Amino acid sequence: MATSRTKAWSAVAAVTGAVLTVAAAPGQPVALQDLLGAAVGGPGREAAVTLLVGRAVETGRAAGDGWCEAGAFRSGKCGDWREQRVLATARGAGSLLRDPAGARTETLPTDAGGPLEIALPTARAGSLTDVTVQDGHGRHLAGALAPGGGRWRNTEPLRAGEDYTVRVGAQAGDGTPVGVTLAFRTAPPADGGRLTAEFGPRPGTYGAGEIVTAALSHPVPGADADARARVEQALRVTSEPHVEGAWHWVDDSTLHFRPRTYWPAHTVVRVRSGLDGVELGDHGYGGPSEPLEFTVADRIEAVTDSAAHEMTVRRNGRVVRTIPVTTGKAGFLTRSGIKVVLGKEPKVRMRGDTVGIQKGTKEFYDLPVQYATRVTWSGEYIHAAPWSVEAQGEENVSHGCTGMSTEDAAWFFDTVREGDIVEVVNSGGEPMPPFANGFGDWNMDWPAWTAGSALSPPAAPAAAAPARLTPTT
Repeated sequence: MATSRTKAWSAVAAVTGAVLTVAAAPGQPVALQDLLGAAVGGPGREAAVTLLVGRAVETGRAAGDGWCEAGAFRSGKCGDWREQRVLATARGAGSLLRDPAGARTETLPTDAGGPLEIALPTARAGSLTDVTVQDGHGRHLAGALAPGGGRWRNTEPLRAGEDYTVRVGAQAGDGTPVGVTLAFRTAPPADGGRLTAEFGPRPGTYGAGEIVTAALSHPVPGADADARARVEQALRVTSEPHVEGAWHWVDDSTLHFRPRTYWPAHTVVRVRSGLDGVELGDHGYGGPSEPLEFTVADRIEAVTDSAAHEMTVRRNGRVVRTIPVTTGKAGFLTRSGIKVVLGKEPKVRMRGDTVGIQKGTKEFYDLPVQYATRVTWSGEYIHAAPWSVEAQGEENVSHGCTGMSTEDAAWFFDTVREGDIVEVVNSGGEPMPPFANGFGDWNMDWPAWTAGSALSPPAAPAAAAPARLTPTT
């Protein structure tokens, strides 16, 4: 993010208006001056390690490359700063924060977007062995220990308006395990303009070709690759059973998610946003969004071969009906490719002038139509066409729709649901576009689909699990 390059390291703990709480043992918060007094050591003192808790502040570029040397918390080197020291003791090892409100607090001015660092003042002070940071929703903040275990730094940004608990494990110089638990709350984002996502479809049951959509409350342009990546990382899709899938940016305000292949029958799909509080650079912060859950029914696939004038309908891979049809004639060829059922209308009045056919010409029509299953927004349907029964199975005489007998159309209408797959082959018509006229997303091959992701490679939709951090070598 562009703004992060103007940040400098500072020995402070959290964000503007943040509250830092220290607990040395379960339910026994200890004043900072008492802890610092114990750090001096002496006869009978227990093992302890002093930690420096650092955050970045917006102070402009420092001398040199604009970054403070990690762990170098010296006055004047990092601009405006405040130092926060915390003691990890044997009594605090493995402790849990029981009553944050009863502990001593400090207000520390920084911002949510900068890094968080926990460091030892000297190499001889001991070593960090384990650092975990968890927010109030149970999400773990990713981070890494430096070689040698002298410091820890987060590798993803903190969220605004969020409670965090930090648990630090370390070893004193003599090898004794020590630890401490910290808590802080980041300041809320500025009012207004928070980026949210509205997910589709509505909760319910859908076909195996259903597309997950995310409509953003305001655009994130493609030129801001970092912001797009953060948005995409925060939009989580999980399923039972698990599938490989990815988001694709349709435009600056719209994303679509689909699996590599169709959803398995009876899959449960859950969609949620983790944008709330996420810093998005020039786009402010993310806000809360309503989650979504839907289920997938049997896999229904209807494949129409226009050259054979026949539709084959399969349920979970087994042919359940073969239907004589008629599709678009010359000049009105039916679009080829994969489409998804958009909706069903028991009765529709179809007029030629809605698709550009002038009234009074020989091609104009004005017909009441039953059992109309819509597959494009521009008006392509699969429907009953009793006027063309003689042509069905023999020749193509329609203006682009797929016509069949009233009996077959009623069966098809009752069998399919939104999200079911409808494919047309050998029609000679224009290919179904991916996004402009319904859900043609499945016409993109997987490499082309993933090329529309802001992540490289796209993140797999799997639940994050905390990992124990150890120094790298």
